[in-house]
Formats: sequence, structure tokens, C-alpha cells
Amino acid sequence: MIREVDLVGVSLRDVAHLAGVSVKTVSNVVNGYAHVSPLTRAKVEQALSELDYRPNLSARNLRQGRTGVIALALPEIDKPYFSELSRFVIAAAAEQRWIVVIEQTDGDLRRERQVLDGVRDHRIDGLILSPVAIGEEELAARTDDTALVLLGERIHDGPADHVAIDNVRAARDVTEHLIGLGRTRVAALGAQDNAASGTAPLRLAGYREAMAAHRLAETVVKVERYGRAEGAAAMSALLASADPPDAVFCFNDLLALGAMRAILSSGAGVPEDIAVAGLDDIEDGRFSTPTLTTVAPDKAQLARIAVDLLKQRLDGSVHRPAREMRADYRLLIRESTVPPLRRAASLPGDRWTGGIGPRPDVSSR
Repeated sequence: MIREVDLVGVSLRDVAHLAGVSVKTVSNVVNGYAHVSPLTRAKVEQALSELDYRPNLSARNLRQGRTGVIALALPEIDKPYFSELSRFVIAAAAEQRWIVVIEQTDGDLRRERQVLDGVRDHRIDGLILSPVAIGEEELAARTDDTALVLLGERIHDGPADHVAIDNVRAARDVTEHLIGLGRTRVAALGAQDNAASGTAPLRLAGYREAMAAHRLAETVVKVERYGRAEGAAAMSALLASADPPDAVFCFNDLLALGAMRAILSSGAGVPEDIAVAGLDDIEDGRFSTPTLTTVAPDKAQLARIAVDLLKQRLDGSVHRPAREMRADYRLLIRESTVPPLRRAASLPGDRWTGGIGPRPDVSSR
């Protein structure tokens, strides 16, 4: 006979009684230990389901000296790339039963320092940070021992674990794609003044490698910010020049969407007159007219690697120096560089490139 239980306060002892096993066995199943027979595990899982057992995560975290909370600090959470990446970080953290507190730094040095010193009044177990202003020396001088993982390209080969895609190779690949279409006046849109580190110089380096390999002249356009308006303004200036480009590689998708708007508003065609490619694979580019050719970082893999690096540090399973990890990316060829009929007839399928670690599951992509 099954004992009636107050479901508001179901305990391991209640589950053990219903399953006919010890409390220790139930604990082993709840905590995912392997040394439980399949039959016993099935009995315990059935009892857990019937009683709608919910583990007391707060108590568990207190026993481990943890809060179960991590922070994700990003420059601009309203930008599509960062909002999409945030969703994947939250999903990866949920698998660890972690809560994610999101902070926006606006790329401001003071805000980034505040985040590194502590996220407001929250006590956190770990921090995933995409820095824009803070430098390697300041990071190395950090005294807080909270586990830290870096995203982006502001600081790499530094004092903290870091994950990103290979931006140089990705930029070279997309530029090579444009050149392979027979385009000879390929412009790069997205260089920035005083950008000694970060994403812009790496993407510029990849562009320059491809142009040099084909002995083509460079056209580099600087922008202050990576938004649609800046892309449209920069493209309008290129269109007004004496020798406008026949292709443009934009350093992110927002710049590319703005550039396409300027081209189409001028009466020129995309890709007939000017082919356009971006980098980031934000959702807007999949629904633009024409759809946008872009480099797609595997955001899900980036998030999984970042969360896994944090977990390893928190578990104490890694004591070696900071690690550099690379996530995969792929070139998505769409209508802004190749018309649909030609693309279907002559181009290979997309493939993941450039990652270190397990290959991502791409079956649903």
C-alpha cells in the first residue's frame, strides 16, 4: 500500500519508502551516480516522478559552499548576437541547475571593473565576461578568485579561460568566397580607430590575407559602431566614390543589413551589382530580402564550452593555466552573394570549420 505523502515537502526518505530502497540509493540516483543497477534506477525514477520530487538546491549549494548563481556580463544585450548568445548560455547553465544573472556593461571601463569586483550585491559562483574596455594587465591584477571565463577577442592568451571562434580564418573564408565569385573590388566595412585588440583587427587581418593572396587592392572603411545606421552610411560613401566596390565584407551582420539597404535604395542590385556578406548569423539575416550570406559562429557550442570551463574550475578538476578554446563556425551562402538557382546548382553544403573539441550536433540546423 502506498503511503500518502505531503507533496509540498517530499523528502528523499519519502521517495525511498515508495521505491523500497535505501535513502542512500535515492541520493545516488538524484545525483547521477553511475553505480546503480538499471532496475533499481527505474524504480527510484518512477517514485521520484509519482511524488513530483524537487531537490532542495539551496541546501545542496550551501553544503557545497555555492550559490548556484553565475553571471553573464555583455556589452549590449539588445544587440541580436548577444541576445541570441545569452539564450544559449542560460540553456547550458540550466543543465547544471545554475541561475544566470545578466549584466550589461555598455563596453564601459568602469562598469567592467565593477563586474569583475562583484556583480552588485549578488554572491556568484562564476562569471562569463565579454570585455570591451578592460585590458589584460588589469585582469591579471585581479584579486577576486571567482571563476572567470572570457568571450570575444579583447583579451586572449591571457590570465583567464577564453573561448571564441577563429576570427582571422572566418574573415579570410568569407572574403575568399567573394573573390571566388569573380569579384575583384572587395571592400571591408568595419575597421575601427584605436582598435589594437578585439574583433575588428582580427577580421581585418583575415580580409587582408585573402586579398593579398589574390593580389587584389584593399578598400577598408572605418566605422565607430557596429549598427545598421553605420553600415548604411559607410556603404553610401562607398557608392559615391569614383570606383565603388563590386562586393563588400561587413564585419558583422548589422553593418551588412545597413549596407544592403543603402545599395538597394541607390537603385543597384544585391548581388547583381554588389555582393554583400556579414558575420554573426543573427536571425534578421535569415529573413532579409535578399537573405544574407554570413559566417555563423556555433553559439550553442560557444555557450556550452564557456559553462563547461566554469564548471571545471568550480569542481576543482582543472588547476593548470588559462586555456584557449575555439568553437566551430560555418559559412552560410545565401542570396546576398549568390542567386538561389546558381547556389543550388553549384555550391557545396555548409560545413562546420575551425573548432577545437567535440563536433557539434548539426542535425537540426
